[in-house]
Amino acid sequence: MNSLVKLVPGVYHDSVSLMRVSQALSAMPGVDVAVIAMATPLNLDLARELGFEPPAAAPAGAELLVAVRAQDVAAATGELDRLLGELSSRTSAEASDFPARTTRSAARAGEANLVLVSVPGEHAFAEALDAVEAGLPVMIFSDNVPVEQEVLLKRLAEERGGLVMGPDCGTAVIGGAGLGFANVLRPGPVGVVAASGTGAQHVTSLLDLAGVGVSHVLGVGSRDLSAQVGGLSAIRALRRLDDDPGTELIVLISKPPAPEVARAVQEVVDKLRTPVVSALLGTSGGDLTSAAESALGRLGLDPPEWPSWSRPIARGSVRGLYSGGTLCTEASLITPGGFVDYGDDVFTRGRAHPMIDPTLRLEALTKVEPGEVALMDVVLGHGADPDPALRLAPAIEAAVGRGVQVVIALVGTDGDPQGLRRQAAELYEAGAAVFTSNAQAARHAAGSAT
Repeated sequence: MNSLVKLVPGVYHDSVSLMRVSQALSAMPGVDVAVIAMATPLNLDLARELGFEPPAAAPAGAELLVAVRAQDVAAATGELDRLLGELSSRTSAEASDFPARTTRSAARAGEANLVLVSVPGEHAFAEALDAVEAGLPVMIFSDNVPVEQEVLLKRLAEERGGLVMGPDCGTAVIGGAGLGFANVLRPGPVGVVAASGTGAQHVTSLLDLAGVGVSHVLGVGSRDLSAQVGGLSAIRALRRLDDDPGTELIVLISKPPAPEVARAVQEVVDKLRTPVVSALLGTSGGDLTSAAESALGRLGLDPPEWPSWSRPIARGSVRGLYSGGTLCTEASLITPGGFVDYGDDVFTRGRAHPMIDPTLRLEALTKVEPGEVALMDVVLGHGADPDPALRLAPAIEAAVGRGVQVVIALVGTDGDPQGLRRQAAELYEAGAAVFTSNAQAARHAAGSAT
């Protein structure tokens, strides 16, 4: 194998776009590894761990890192140039449609009615503050934002009449338009307030499979119902949906909340005109699937039999390898075992989210012992891996071949671009048991646990 490692000045692309370039290069025949990323300290350390020796970088990752190990480096470099050229062309075309250079200038020009912030966490506060001061709702997709900044933004939004969704808000649907990681959902009467991205995706996907659509999904950030934040955005979002004539039922979703915050939010819920189904994990013994079924019941509908592609598995301890934090928490409440949320901030600093890049989870799967059960989620929709089975299926087949048992919670809808049924079929063919209910997947794994 031959290696190439260099820094290219004057080039910037977002981490998701560069991750996909890296994946495309890595998939080329004869390419052992490819890292195409901004030259941040974390990415430079990653290159060193992979055996490269990158030169000293400019401050703040202002250069592009190219690290390739391949049989034919020249061919890989040619493909890289082509991919980056396409990326630059798309970026230029998109920029011509959005002449405003900053959040503040766009707000002043009256060109924005909602702001989406997706920058490194240390830079998110300034952009979000511009939006809040302009009285605009803002979705902060960025994670690794200090909680003190989150509280300041949300208190200011309360004063200015805005709404802060996030930080770490992975999912929102506003009037049918999906933001962040978003499934293809039919329109309908259910509004969602969620301190959980994958939790919101799971409940709304189940509702969609049952033929029920949503009006809006307002993500509020994973920490909103913590004691530090106090449910500031959840309360505001509940009141907004209560005023929405298209919302007939609200579903409130969260990881285990602080008890005092749960009580404060419940006091608000009790005063709303619109009925609310609560799915606050750890507070009532319920789960996300039962919350979806309760919502269907409130609408006068019977829940369907959730699609699954099951197979028997023997007894063994459970290892949870999750990309969604709330799904990981839910599964850990159902079955004992060792659970890791690879979407946690500690794993995503400088890296693409595991719903996009499965590398860390694939590595973890190789370490599951024969006889153990690997319990995993696979989340579909816009923004997620365009074909998760493409890389997961061979890894699952290899794991099953050495005696590992694999159970998949597949979150998605029939309208998602990856194809729910196709993904399920390929994962099942590779040897996994597949469930569209995370709770059912966890119980299936629990039935095999010692």
